[in-house]
Amino acid sequence: MTKTRQKLNFNFEFHPFSKKQLQVLTWWAHQSPYANKDAIIADGSVRAGKTVVMSLSYVIWAMTDFNGQNFGLAGKTIGSLRRNVLSPLIQMLKSEGFQVFDRRSESYVEITRNGKTNYFYLFGGKDESSYQLVQGLTAAGFFFDEVVLQPESFVNQATTRVSVKGGKFWFNGNPEGPYHWFKREWIDKLTEKNAIRIHFMMDDNPSLDQSTRDRYERLYSGVFYQRYILGLWVMSEGVIYANFDKSKMVVDLPADTQFEKSWVSADYGTQNATVFKLWRLFEGVWYNTDEYYYSGREKSIQRTDKQFREDLEQFYERNDVDRRYTRIILDPAAASFKAELIQHGFSVKKANNDVVNGIRSMMSAMDNGLVKWTSKATNTFKEFQAYIWDAKAADKGEDKPVKEHDHAMDADRYFVYSVVSSGAAKVKTYNVSI
Repeated sequence: MTKTRQKLNFNFEFHPFSKKQLQVLTWWAHQSPYANKDAIIADGSVRAGKTVVMSLSYVIWAMTDFNGQNFGLAGKTIGSLRRNVLSPLIQMLKSEGFQVFDRRSESYVEITRNGKTNYFYLFGGKDESSYQLVQGLTAAGFFFDEVVLQPESFVNQATTRVSVKGGKFWFNGNPEGPYHWFKREWIDKLTEKNAIRIHFMMDDNPSLDQSTRDRYERLYSGVFYQRYILGLWVMSEGVIYANFDKSKMVVDLPADTQFEKSWVSADYGTQNATVFKLWRLFEGVWYNTDEYYYSGREKSIQRTDKQFREDLEQFYERNDVDRRYTRIILDPAAASFKAELIQHGFSVKKANNDVVNGIRSMMSAMDNGLVKWTSKATNTFKEFQAYIWDAKAADKGEDKPVKEHDHAMDADRYFVYSVVSSGAAKVKTYNVSI
């Protein structure tokens, strides 16, 4: 089969580099005091200009010191790698006179300049099995974007593939917990790893205006603010939604309020509680105007899918909403209940169950006044006070809530992440390491 090459032509406007960005661009140069180091780590806040300058420096280093060699570029997925790294990188390279050929079918990019050509292979390190993808590769360098989202087994296997003399590693990402494997094995062992670390803040990105900085600061609160704005490796602990302010976030609207749209969100359980939440839009704010909560464990009587469906029908009727037009966003694990609902004319949307990003999106929506509750959300208020981070998971470097007092919390999170801020959530997820 004949290999096809797609030549890409873009223009890119450079902004002045900050001091830390210039350090990243030149740390490997022969006259640099860090030229003998094997790795660089750039971590810190979001929108700090890390990814752009790290990826550019990586390619310039490769094209300066090598010819005819293989290199690795890794992200959580190849899709996120192309969005976050490759697209802006290609624009920068083309504007500086590099020839770039994207061989999409073989997942690598061929780069040529001044008679030298090197090959940059793309990898996605999304789970523990991903290490198999890099087996057999001989590389002169490896770049890891969003390294904290990649499993240790993948990164370990990828680093062993760098066996060409003079090879180096490049790590880029935002902080997680202090016991995350990358913090323990790389940041805490800079001397042992013969690595340098450059810690970035949003102020280190000269292309970022103040209004954009302010907007990103509003997106986060709690542990996420500490990590993604202050750039700290801090533990997730205590009450998750510590930002819940009942005096500001609980509002009872007049009975004759003319709502613009309606949704129902649901968390399903048999022994655990089943929750239905009615959400109604008024003047740009989603209000949780009614709540259904049934716990088989507390009642000592389990209900069937049919009984829950009948309860949901009554829930719709008492709120005067039509099942044909008011969609229900449902716990993705509730397959049998979903089938029961569809059979009886409900329109069902499967919820996005990304827990940590969903919590982050929920906190942002609360802080920005996009969601509020009415006094009917009595069980929700109880859970707000009892929904906490799992300290044992945090000790292992993982962010997980304790699986208790979370049924109304899950229903709210499904709605906010999958409906209210689904567009904003995708942007944040794609750009957390830029």
